[in-house]
Amino acid sequence: MSSAPRHSVSVAAAVINNDGHALVIRRRDTDAWQLPGGILELGETLHEGVRREVLEETGVVVEPTRLTGVYKNMRLGVVALVFHAHPIAGSPQPTDEAAAVEWWPIERITATMNEAFAIRLSDAFRDEQAPAVRAHDGTHLLDPDPRPADEHGRT
Repeated sequence: MSSAPRHSVSVAAAVINNDGHALVIRRRDTDAWQLPGGILELGETLHEGVRREVLEETGVVVEPTRLTGVYKNMRLGVVALVFHAHPIAGSPQPTDEAAAVEWWPIERITATMNEAFAIRLSDAFRDEQAPAVRAHDGTHLLDPDPRPADEHGRT
């Protein structure tokens, strides 16, 4: 009996503070700037996974509020669920997984991060309540949203 390919599920948080800045990390393993998140563990709920990943990677305790997007990395078979979250305790600090942790405005996010990760934060800044659903190759979107973006990258 052959084993069928499997997907993995990850969770991430678009943590946005009162100043309208998003919490981002520079990953130690890839040196890439991304939003905090990672693979969901088998025995945890989605919100538990979001809270754990953000705390492990940033030192910040968060409360997830709503799903803002579903993203599939077609190359790796990873499905990422991104939740808007509010910071409720802790101070951003480097961790074993993150070489740097900072608060960035959306303009810096869209100018610095690769498209596949910047869009996750741009989608979280949208006023629309329905989650975005997108596919990417790890760097570039494969199905860009046809809605026009405003000057801040929001649709």
